[in-house]
Amino acid sequence: MDAAALVILTLLLGVLVILVAFAVGNRKQEIKEQTEPGVEAAVDSSSVKAAASKKQKQEKQQRSRKDKPTQHTFSHPLLAASLKSHSGNVTCLDFSSNGKYLASCADDRTVRIWSTKDFLDREHKCLRANVELDHALLVRFSPDSRAFITWLANGDTLRIFKMIKKDDGTFNFKAAPEDFPQKHKATILNIGIAETGKFIMSASTDTSILIWDLKGDILASINTNQMTNSYAAVSPCGRFVGSCGFTPDVKVWEVCFGKGGEFKEVARAFDLKGHSAGVHSFAFSNDSHRMVTVSKDGTWKLWNTDVEYKKQQDPYLLKTVPCTSSDGSRIALSPDGRVVAISSGCNVAMYDATSGKLEEELHGVHSEEITDLRFDINGRFLVSSGDKAIRVFHNAPGYRAAIRDMNDMLKKAQNEAMKQRLQQQIKEAQSALDLALAAPAN
Repeated sequence: MDAAALVILTLLLGVLVILVAFAVGNRKQEIKEQTEPGVEAAVDSSSVKAAASKKQKQEKQQRSRKDKPTQHTFSHPLLAASLKSHSGNVTCLDFSSNGKYLASCADDRTVRIWSTKDFLDREHKCLRANVELDHALLVRFSPDSRAFITWLANGDTLRIFKMIKKDDGTFNFKAAPEDFPQKHKATILNIGIAETGKFIMSASTDTSILIWDLKGDILASINTNQMTNSYAAVSPCGRFVGSCGFTPDVKVWEVCFGKGGEFKEVARAFDLKGHSAGVHSFAFSNDSHRMVTVSKDGTWKLWNTDVEYKKQQDPYLLKTVPCTSSDGSRIALSPDGRVVAISSGCNVAMYDATSGKLEEELHGVHSEEITDLRFDINGRFLVSSGDKAIRVFHNAPGYRAAIRDMNDMLKKAQNEAMKQRLQQQIKEAQSALDLALAAPAN
């Protein structure tokens, strides 16, 4: 009996173990089935998040590229070069009187000196003068091309830099120990040095023009009586100072010195009267025998200023031409008086001075309003500033005007030697024009 009960108990325990094992196995399977979808979901969720994050990053990069300002590009058949070294907007340009250098200043605290013989090269190297703790708004070369003056934006005064030539032909730049004293009470408009080296001019937006000696002492103060000044400049011959502004006249004074070089006085020379509204700016020819003006009345005018003003002879008007202009417009006259260039906003127009014909229109030259416009001393190039780049253009209208004038002279030439000389000059001018139009911009 005991043996039989033991056998039955053993069988029951075996069955119980089998049932328990089966139950545990089923439970594990259920847990596995419940867990695997969760893991897969977690994996899928992680993949989705990673993909979304990558997409957001790509969209952010694309937005960043779109938000980044694109560099202004400009091309034109007359574009000879774009000078690019400034990291700030260029505010002023000036050619040295020996024709070798172009000076530029910008709000990047530097003045750059460029070699004009490199304009047509592929690379345009320049020398840098740092403006310590300030930046230059205006720059002008000294008559001997061995120094330049700047107007300081924050210091609101003049600073002189000497150009010390090194053995390798480059320069070191040394600022004068002291700046000129602060005298102007309004925003500065322009500065200039007389080609004679006898005086410096500075003009502000009120009605004030100051005449300085080179040591920083004031020789004279001029009240233009024009309500506000819009522009002022020293003539290339170094004798005259002119100003224009709210009134429709341009006023010109002679800065007079004695035979021994001592300053005498500033005397009123003549006025240019003819515009019906305020004048934006003006320019002299190289010999100061011609002047051009551009006005709010929508015209530019060419004047003969080769007059005996001391005998009360007035300049006389040669030509009036309709044009587009705006506040801040600049006008430039080629050294030989043959070409007039006018800026309006970001655009430049070039005219034949004799006929008044519009020769070239240059649209979108800069991404911002043009700040300066001038011809080089030989009349080969026209340069402009407005953004970080300086544009250099071939003066094709100048070549065409020179060829026209020489052909007219050829028709009137009496002797054979004169005819041969003119024919050679015409050939050279035509060759230079063809080369300029064929050359790609650098």
